[in-house]
Amino acid sequence: MGEIIDINGPIVTVRLERVRNGDQVKIGRIGLVGEVIGLDGDRAVVQVYESTEGARPGEAAESLGHPLSVELGPGLMGNIFDGVQRPLPELLKISGDQIGRGIEVPSLNRETSWRFEADSSLSMGDRLTGGAVIGTVQETEIIKHHILVPPDISGEIVEHGASGEYTVDDVIARVKSDDGHIHDLRLFHRWPVRTPRPYEGRNHAAVPLITGQRVLDTFFPILKGGKGAVPGPFGAGKTMVQQQIARWANADIVIYVGCGERGNELVDILESFPELTDPHTGRSLMERTLLVANTSNMPVVAREASIYVGVTIAEYYRDQGYDVVMVADSTSRWAEALREVSGRLGQMPVEEGYPAYLASRLSAFYERAGRVETLRGNLGSVTLIGAVSPPGGDFSEPVTSHTKEIVPTFWALSKELADARHYPAVDWLDSFSGYVDTAAHWWSREVDPTWAARRAQALAVLSQADDLSRIVNLVGPEALSPTQRWVLEGAALIKEGVLQQSAIDEVDSYASPRKQFLLLDIALCIYDEGHKLIELGVPVEQISRLPSMARFRRLKSVYTSEQADDIDAFNRQVKKDIDELRVEYGAPREAEA
Repeated sequence: MGEIIDINGPIVTVRLERVRNGDQVKIGRIGLVGEVIGLDGDRAVVQVYESTEGARPGEAAESLGHPLSVELGPGLMGNIFDGVQRPLPELLKISGDQIGRGIEVPSLNRETSWRFEADSSLSMGDRLTGGAVIGTVQETEIIKHHILVPPDISGEIVEHGASGEYTVDDVIARVKSDDGHIHDLRLFHRWPVRTPRPYEGRNHAAVPLITGQRVLDTFFPILKGGKGAVPGPFGAGKTMVQQQIARWANADIVIYVGCGERGNELVDILESFPELTDPHTGRSLMERTLLVANTSNMPVVAREASIYVGVTIAEYYRDQGYDVVMVADSTSRWAEALREVSGRLGQMPVEEGYPAYLASRLSAFYERAGRVETLRGNLGSVTLIGAVSPPGGDFSEPVTSHTKEIVPTFWALSKELADARHYPAVDWLDSFSGYVDTAAHWWSREVDPTWAARRAQALAVLSQADDLSRIVNLVGPEALSPTQRWVLEGAALIKEGVLQQSAIDEVDSYASPRKQFLLLDIALCIYDEGHKLIELGVPVEQISRLPSMARFRRLKSVYTSEQADDIDAFNRQVKKDIDELRVEYGAPREAEA
């Protein structure tokens, strides 16, 4: 026990002996909980997860003896937590719409019973190590929850419960460690959020994360276990891109962390996600989704903690052998929380007031992504995708620039594209992916061997068109040759027929890898054949008026991914129309040539 000495917003100095850095502390008569971030003799500096308004020096302080930890067990899926893993539905019952301070609610419901199926291969005297599975619980209809031995526990089984109904607090097994200590194993265990969960080793097998978004999968792919960022100014569509990834990605588990975002946006997510149908299973999307909500009006320190809560839960499901996608919206708000806390601590600011350790904190967070061999020997992955909100869309500001150096996949959003109603507003000139060469092996094997060449050709056309657009803006389109004007037409065909994708169109919201490639291939076939027609003297305007040109632009919304054969058949119709033009201008048909 100790007492409060000084209060500076969310930073509280307490006199407390035998406390460790990182320990949680309860302070004041309200019982506010915080975390020790600095020690000086018997004085501890504590960052508090709730508002300290009303607290005063002299009130009691008490160490809880453990760091900020999350409860990991059945009941996580489908739930909505705040930044320190308190379930928001339970807080609503206790304090209404305004969350009261000092409320203690267990993260996992202690009254819910779960059907536990014990591992029949285990028997008394067997040795268990961290990460071993002692049984399973059917958490949702589509997620089988493997009950794991905590990574820091190993020993001999001295008691093993039978299959049956248990609450998360019930002991289902006991293990005797080498030092003679008996450990009770329950359906859940706790793990400190700032400590990455251990694994056996990295696995470098390449499997793309398919999001169903053409500009992401085809042009700037990300791998399962990869790291990506979605930077963009206000109104560019960051939240919509992340929601599309959360809905359509071929991952087993989706964790969405709303870190410091506006309340109305998070409310929209909290209301819409339970109503969405999982396209992969036909059931509710929430059966494989977990939400962590910490809005901009919530305590700034809890905002900083929310990122770690989300990634620790992601690692837990990774250890069960699942592919997990964690979406963090946004890391800029998280960095602002670091800036505010460091300012109150009197630490030396560097770029734009951010602390000197901003880059290392960002790196440490993104390094928790990866595809790994777990302690039990199977494979699992955590893919981290963080939104970045640069003020005024300035990509040179510290959070964006440091993130750009860390992540291999960078989906830069453009306000100009968004204003032109081009969604997703991913700028093909500023975006990049370091996974292209690796992903190309998968695309070549599973979809088409020419994927890499076609992708490179499309980007070259878009880049060339951008250069020509500058000339048009200066001297007008009359200064361009027919070939150059056709480049602009070809780029427009790629933009409108391939890159643009409507999230609210039931047909176009998702595109399978084959549909993505076929649309790109048709656009480039038209572009290549158009060049041949121009050499024959066919005017660009006449090529552009071909009926198949307008039909192609609508093709993405006409045929679903299951109708890829119909898209392929359309390609033959395009070639037939172009052949008619060839004959009209005195050239032989393509087959005859």
